[in-house]
Amino acid sequence: MNGAPSGAARNDAARSGLRIVRLANFVAPASGGLRTALRELGRGYRAAGHHPVLVVPGERYTDRETEQGRVLTLPGPLLPGTGGYRVLMDKRRVASLLESLRPDRLEVSDRTTLRWTGAWARRARVPAVMVSHETADGVLRTWGLSEPMARRAADALNVRTAHTYARVVCTTEFAEREFVRIGARNVVRAPLGVDLVGRHPSLRDPGLRERHARVDDVLLVMCSRLSVEKRPGTALDALEALLRRGRRAVLVVAGDGPLRARLEQRARGLPVTFLGHVADRHLLGALQASADVCLAPGPAETFGLAALEAMACGTPVVASSSSALPEVVGSAGATAADSGTSFADAVESLLDRPERERRDAARARAECFGWQTAVDAFLAAHDAHAGRPAWEGVG
Repeated sequence: MNGAPSGAARNDAARSGLRIVRLANFVAPASGGLRTALRELGRGYRAAGHHPVLVVPGERYTDRETEQGRVLTLPGPLLPGTGGYRVLMDKRRVASLLESLRPDRLEVSDRTTLRWTGAWARRARVPAVMVSHETADGVLRTWGLSEPMARRAADALNVRTAHTYARVVCTTEFAEREFVRIGARNVVRAPLGVDLVGRHPSLRDPGLRERHARVDDVLLVMCSRLSVEKRPGTALDALEALLRRGRRAVLVVAGDGPLRARLEQRARGLPVTFLGHVADRHLLGALQASADVCLAPGPAETFGLAALEAMACGTPVVASSSSALPEVVGSAGATAADSGTSFADAVESLLDRPERERRDAARARAECFGWQTAVDAFLAAHDAHAGRPAWEGVG
């Protein structure tokens, strides 16, 4: 390995733990899946004896110790029209911070505005991984690009990403495909996970359910950021289709984002409740556990943490067949084409199954995705386990 630490230095690092510096953009106070993943992976790294440091954008500079390790926020501007997302735009300040932190490993969760950090890591001889949290072509398609144009743009971006970083981490085979397509050989698979204790069928709350639905109503829940790439309007379309068929159904939406006002206007006259961002994790779990079906319409999802959390609560999921979620939900849920009619069909197919059977199947499937498995896979991607061979290919 060109420029690798000496054997003695590696042994010292293995004994004392590695400083794993993690960079992420597009993490807002109301973020869902990415914020959860960062928190749980950081906690797991600490438990394994390493020293995680998370750097994210914020309104002002902060530096604090948390359950996931040290968390620093650097001032970053708000991106208009994103519902509160900020980005780390000051490359010089970020580079200076990285130099002062002296990471043993670098983990980056932003394939666009932070891609330059891969070149910094190579110059600094720091092994670096890029985590692919979404498919580039999928996101571009949701923003209106044609499939051929989205694919060409995604391939160009992914070639540069795969060349710049020592490894690219993909959470599913679905996410890995676009890198396999360009012939990348430095891609590794590492799933995300779910808190199987904090998310459990026992959270089911009859009183909470009664506040949102009558006894004979089907309670649908969507836990999602309300933005274009998540396609939240499909949930409203599905509800309308069910109501036209005479099915008594209501929808509760947990999440916020730039499309909220438009969706609320469109939902007038429909039995829909918009809760906004639900910061209380116990309350969100109770909502997921009390629903009959969770809807996950995002076509570009590469894992789907909110859907997995619902399954851990014993609630089956209907997911977009265009996303990675068919891999995650397996036979414990249902998938549908990206239309309200197809989602309504899938909801009804799940409701045709006995309630105990569908709820037990959802929980059993979620139990395949504990966070410890995810942490072990990410640490393996970093070569951060004691006794593992030295990282190759940096320099």
